[in-house]
Amino acid sequence: MAADLAGRADRVKTPFAFKARRAVIGLPYVWLLVFFLLPFVIVLRISFAEMEGARTAGFHLGSYATLLSDEIYLSTYAQSLMYAGITTLICLAIGYPFAYFMARASATAQPLLLMGVMLPFWTSFLLRVYAWKGLLDAETGWVGRLLGHVHADQLLLPLGLISAPGQFMYTPFSLILGMVYTYLPFMVLPLYGTLAKLDLRLLEAAQDLGATPWQAFWRITVPMSKAGILAGSMLVFIPCVGEYVIPELLGGPETLMIGRVLWDEFFSNNDWPMASSIAVTMVLLVIVPLAVFNDSQAKAAAR
Repeated sequence: MAADLAGRADRVKTPFAFKARRAVIGLPYVWLLVFFLLPFVIVLRISFAEMEGARTAGFHLGSYATLLSDEIYLSTYAQSLMYAGITTLICLAIGYPFAYFMARASATAQPLLLMGVMLPFWTSFLLRVYAWKGLLDAETGWVGRLLGHVHADQLLLPLGLISAPGQFMYTPFSLILGMVYTYLPFMVLPLYGTLAKLDLRLLEAAQDLGATPWQAFWRITVPMSKAGILAGSMLVFIPCVGEYVIPELLGGPETLMIGRVLWDEFFSNNDWPMASSIAVTMVLLVIVPLAVFNDSQAKAAAR
């Protein structure tokens, strides 16, 4: 009798659990469909239209033809990818040691360090970026005066990061500095989450086998933290490619990025098909390589 009741209970629970699991899995897909795929399809449709007065109509490939033939757009895409890549590498170089230190800190210090990383999010993103305009001023900003005092311009000028001695604002240097400052926490947090779960016994075993601390770091710690490196790099690189606020406030004429071009086409030139084609191309530049990489990783893991 008890066995029959238990069997009936299992049969009742199984459909309910299956439906609940489908609902939990399906909700994120519904969210992506409504708030990502559907708007993207609308933008994609506009990109193939042409302006007729204040409206878009018809089917036209002129926007993509212009995009692929105009050197301004091509150089802007190249600059956006370059600045995003440089920012990602600098964030990784700074964020990895800091995340490693956080993961090895005592249990009482880790929450304080984690709060220190997240503390900038308590302030408006726009205010934090705008504050760098004052900080980098060569006459009134303490960061600008400090850089001038240590003659940092002698190093930055040959690299092409500043346009003139003592001119730290509205340059590639100020742009990269602003993006590194803004997106560094997005690199640190995934790395910390990965490094905090690292099994320290593997490092002890490597040292017992004669590996130096440096060899153990490169052969065990870095490969084991690969997931955090990839996640942090994507979280930094993707928003940097389409960044608009930081180039607008801290960048100069030579730091034109695709986000500013997109804004100009939408709101200054009122050319919605051209702006939509720029947006679609920017999304594809990020999503297609990411999808190919994820597919290759899944096939490698299945072998």
